[in-house]
Amino acid sequence: MDRRLALAVFRAVVAVIVLVAIGYQIKVIVDSGLFRPLRFFAFFTILSNLFGAIVWLWLAARWRRPRTRADDLLRGGATLYLVVTFVVVVVLLQGAELSLSDRIVDFVVHKLFPVLMVIDWIVDPPETDLRMTDIVLWLIFPLAWLVFTLIRGAVDSWYPYPFLDPNNGGYRSVAYHVIAILAGFVVIAGIIVAIGDVGRDRRLRKAHAARGEAASPAGPIS
Repeated sequence: MDRRLALAVFRAVVAVIVLVAIGYQIKVIVDSGLFRPLRFFAFFTILSNLFGAIVWLWLAARWRRPRTRADDLLRGGATLYLVVTFVVVVVLLQGAELSLSDRIVDFVVHKLFPVLMVIDWIVDPPETDLRMTDIVLWLIFPLAWLVFTLIRGAVDSWYPYPFLDPNNGGYRSVAYHVIAILAGFVVIAGIIVAIGDVGRDRRLRKAHAARGEAASPAGPIS
């Protein structure tokens, strides 16, 4: 099987699994009579997984076409958001109630998909040159989500995560966690760009060496 086709199939299958997992969780909450769409889709975990799944389906559908810089930026952003989701859950939210009652769903969206996203980024690095300045573009979504979440919480007293709730230590605690997580975003984004650059350079060197071998004259015939 062609490598690009294999990657497309892999991404499509994983993306469908993620969407099915989220859909199943919605069904569980709906059956319990507690489903509130505006709250369920306010979780960064849900949004980042939906974004990542959509990006992978988009890439899978376009597997025959050359990847554009926009494709690589979207893919890098999805990788960043899911890695941060993984880190925050492991470091700050162990044991917290996150509206994901099913353990399999929790595993898929908090651990499996983020890990597979990183592996995919390493195995198939970006084809275009990503720069450290691109980190600013990747931060637009989480910053917008943060502002919306804090304003909404101030209005209806509901926050998707306990570390954003000023009732848990006051606004100083909220500010501390926000600054720490934003710093984590920047550091992880820088690592993602660096890994992408290393992988892209390695692929270019291999392609250049292969072209050199193909263009070298044949040896003497005895």
